[in-house]
Amino acid sequence: MNDFVRINDVGPRDGLQNQARILTPQQRLQLIHALVDAGVPSIEVGSFVSPKAVPAMAGAAEIVTSLNKAGINKSAYLQSLVPNQRGYELAREAGSQAVLLVVCASETMNQKNVRMGIADGLAQARDIIHQAKSDAIDVMACIAVAWECPFEGKTDPKVVLNMAAQLSEFGAHELVIADTIGAAMPNAVHSLMKELAAQQSGQALACHFHDTRALGLANVYAALEAGIRRFDASVGGLGGCPFAPGATGNIATEDVVMMLQQMGFQTGIDLARLMAVGQLAGEMTGTTTGGRAHQWRSLQLQKSRL
Repeated sequence: MNDFVRINDVGPRDGLQNQARILTPQQRLQLIHALVDAGVPSIEVGSFVSPKAVPAMAGAAEIVTSLNKAGINKSAYLQSLVPNQRGYELAREAGSQAVLLVVCASETMNQKNVRMGIADGLAQARDIIHQAKSDAIDVMACIAVAWECPFEGKTDPKVVLNMAAQLSEFGAHELVIADTIGAAMPNAVHSLMKELAAQQSGQALACHFHDTRALGLANVYAALEAGIRRFDASVGGLGGCPFAPGATGNIATEDVVMMLQQMGFQTGIDLARLMAVGQLAGEMTGTTTGGRAHQWRSLQLQKSRL
């Protein structure tokens, strides 16, 4: 068994984009630096979307430029979300080493998210991936609402499999399969990810789960059993998509790391330091953070047993 699991913390982007309290670029940089200090190997640092659409993501270029100047891109893998060609160009100008593109597995959600249908979304992804290869930038391609859409209901697995095949053929560096509203059941997660792993044997696959129905960790376990070793998670459990009704917080990075470590997997992350970052995120946003097992973990730390 491959005992290393890579965690990509999406807190600075997905975790903050829907919070009532908007953080400054400097506050977001403080959070990112703290995650790096805790040993988080991969971080989603921002989004090159219109500040009018998502005010919390204003200053993405400033953040990427600052991190590059500080050399953080040499110690952690940094990625930024881009909604379209213009967003990609802005990310490239800022010096992004990796970008995330999202294509939704339902027509309605794709229209809500990027104002185009699935076919056009895939065509846009193809063009950006091809351009990014020339620019030496990695492209992560996310298939959103992969199990259920808030507007159209359950997603046909064949749609996801077909989209994954196309994105892989285009040359995506990694495919991220997302349960955008936290509606997936563990058996459905295992089934789809096992089929995807078989279909995309040479393709890097990751999963992105929300904890809307308290099944986030169960879904991580189901994906682990299907062979997946890359996961998105958000420090403190912050999160929520502004364009997807019902999308509450992401799975908490602290809970995922705790479970993985106790199962014998390696993440390279210092759990005690990560917990402190979760509390910092809560203080900054004025929300309760820490994940579901925070009280238990805190007690164990006090007893010096964790």
